[in-house]
Amino acid sequence: MEAEDIIAKTSGLNEEDAQRIAKAFDFARAAHEGQKRFSGEPYLIHPFHVALTLAQMRFDANTIIAGLLHDVCEDGVATHKDIEKGFGADVAFLVDGVTKLGTLRYHGQQRHAENLRKMFFAMAQDIRVILIKLADRLHNMQTLEHVPAQKQKRIADETLEIYAPIADRLGMGKFKAMLENLAFPFSFPEEYRALAAKIKDRLEKKEVYLSKVKYKLGEELKKQGVAIVDLDARIKNTFSLHKKLERHAGNLDEIHDLVALRVIVNTIDECYAALGTIHKLWKPLPGKIKDYIALPKPNGYQSIHTTVFCLDGEITEFQIRTAQMHEEAENGIAAHWAYSHLDKPKTGGQVAHKLAWVTQLRDWQKDVTGTEEFLEHLKIDFFKNRIFVFTPKGDVIDLPDGATPVDFAYLVHSDIGNRCNGAKVNDKMVSLEYHLKNGDRCEIITQKNKKPSASWLDFVKTSYAKSKIRSFLK
Repeated sequence: MEAEDIIAKTSGLNEEDAQRIAKAFDFARAAHEGQKRFSGEPYLIHPFHVALTLAQMRFDANTIIAGLLHDVCEDGVATHKDIEKGFGADVAFLVDGVTKLGTLRYHGQQRHAENLRKMFFAMAQDIRVILIKLADRLHNMQTLEHVPAQKQKRIADETLEIYAPIADRLGMGKFKAMLENLAFPFSFPEEYRALAAKIKDRLEKKEVYLSKVKYKLGEELKKQGVAIVDLDARIKNTFSLHKKLERHAGNLDEIHDLVALRVIVNTIDECYAALGTIHKLWKPLPGKIKDYIALPKPNGYQSIHTTVFCLDGEITEFQIRTAQMHEEAENGIAAHWAYSHLDKPKTGGQVAHKLAWVTQLRDWQKDVTGTEEFLEHLKIDFFKNRIFVFTPKGDVIDLPDGATPVDFAYLVHSDIGNRCNGAKVNDKMVSLEYHLKNGDRCEIITQKNKKPSASWLDFVKTSYAKSKIRSFLK
């Protein structure tokens, strides 16, 4: 466990950046001296693995350095000024962002999970802060067995509700699957054990069966002159299998992609040649051919999927793609999150305009030696016109900029809005016309016989509050 291990995994580093990473490693080692993880291991193992993950994802030196230093301010052994002085303003900004995100907690109420995800993005300001936090969460999940039992389920639930969906929205399919598979046994232990027992024999038989299919297909592709980059089995993520089984009444026989064969080639022409070879060998199931190369998914995903009656008539799925498509599907920051959660535009021009940042992020990930000017484009502004306000219990309410305690009250519950008599923000009494700010903690004071006032219509911001007030006054 040395700085050289991280540097060796980091592509395109110059000598200066390598020295800065080594300096950050030494700083983290000194800062965490004597600290232990729940496992009893030196605490340094954690920031080391976070930085290693970021290096393997080909992020820039500042992001990797921030990964090494992400806990030093939270632990009180260094200040923002110390980080800025030693490693620059950009690293200090990233460490500060990760520290702020560390204060967010999921309290288990489904309806607030989406707002918490949104607040995560709004607070982060820079996409790299989120990526450091995802790498941080991945290592914490990999070592969750050492955490006290009473904390394990909350951390696992938070991972399934907040972190995995964020990875999904950023198009990071491999990361999402890792987080879900690590959390599943802690969040749903009984369901996990039942599913693991249910698929164990089937997976073993499927692996033996697919080795025969791989051999036959490999030989046939060679005859057709198709160069294979990789031909391998992909086992379905156990948590997504669990969710899919819920939709199919637990019937495993209806799941045809429990294990799929992934065919990776060099060119698009070879993708279609491979598809032709598969269909020449085995009959396709009607309606089960999906060409995401000709018509990519909204998140940019490209691949050809086909399901066939394979050897011995067994239904088997194949996924065919180029090596570049595979890399982007596994790791690329894609448009899925933005597209799914913004209004779906009617014209391609609007899509391009709204998702321009995603294209920039994808390009940046491929070329991490971008200029400072380009890094400015990483700032997330999707929610610049939204604010996120905490309830006394720590749940998050999503409001438009300029919203008041009355807007907040109605979004918590219409009865609380109707009986709203006053408000405390950050433990101080404020007027009902007060403009709430991002991160405020708001407590509504109610009175039993209180009724909405027509004057509220002059200052409330949300159409929901206005409609509830008008409805009551009729």
